[in-house]
Formats: sequence, C-alpha cells, structure tokens
Amino acid sequence: MTDITLYKGKFCLSTDKAKLDIDSIHQFLSTKAYWALNIPKDKVQTTIQNSLCFGVYIDEKQIGFAKIISDFSTIAYLGDVYILEEYRGIGLSKWLIETIMAHPDLQGLRRWILLTGDAHGLYRQFGWTDIAEPSKWMELYNKNVYSP
Repeated sequence: MTDITLYKGKFCLSTDKAKLDIDSIHQFLSTKAYWALNIPKDKVQTTIQNSLCFGVYIDEKQIGFAKIISDFSTIAYLGDVYILEEYRGIGLSKWLIETIMAHPDLQGLRRWILLTGDAHGLYRQFGWTDIAEPSKWMELYNKNVYSP
C-alpha cells in the first residue's frame, strides 16, 4: 500500500495509520456521526485495521478522517468521512476527497460507492452521481446494530 503524507499550510493529510487517534475517531463517530452513533470502539479499531485510512491533522491533532474499503482492483467504498465542525468551510473536505480520488492504489477501479445523507454537493464536484440503476442494488441493513 502506498502511504502518502501531504501538507497544506498548517494542515497535514496522511495515510499513516500510526498517526491516527483512535479515541478521537471513535468519539466523533459514536457521538456525532448519524451513520455510526454508538459504534463500539472495538468496531472502529477493526475497521481501521482493515481499511485504507486518511487522517487530517493540525499540529498533530486529528481533525478529520475517511476510510476506503476496497479490493484495490475493481471497487472501493468510501465511508466515515468527516472534518470536525470548527474546521469546516475552509476546503479541507475537498482536499481530503481530492487526495482519496487521486491515491495511486485506487486508480482504474470500475466502481466507487458511498452513502451520504447530507454531502451530495461535495461528492458531485468529483464526478459522483446518483445510482444509475437503483433497482439492481440490494442491501441488508441493521439500523440498530449499535443501539444499547
């Protein structure tokens, strides 16, 4: 896997898993992310171990995250994308998605997929569209899997 580390002013974006702040990621996902509320920390750790992860930092503090689940040949799922609220509106999410889409190990894929409830405008800037044939897609979804 090709590790990357980029800088934009005082911000750093890196795929180095050693830099990831698991506690910070878990805190955000389990309490602020509508798609992962109450997710147990061990689930966050497992998904990080099994994914290509992108962290966004300022002065070593983690302020953003995204993961890719992929076979690195035909398909990639983009998930758990966030920038902390106090750092939004300055282009970090665009930089994050741009960097993910340009990652050398994610080129030539037949399909990218993601789920979003509120960031369609961000992804459309990078060529994402609604599913062309939704009748072909199926899912097995347990909305309450992390509920106490």
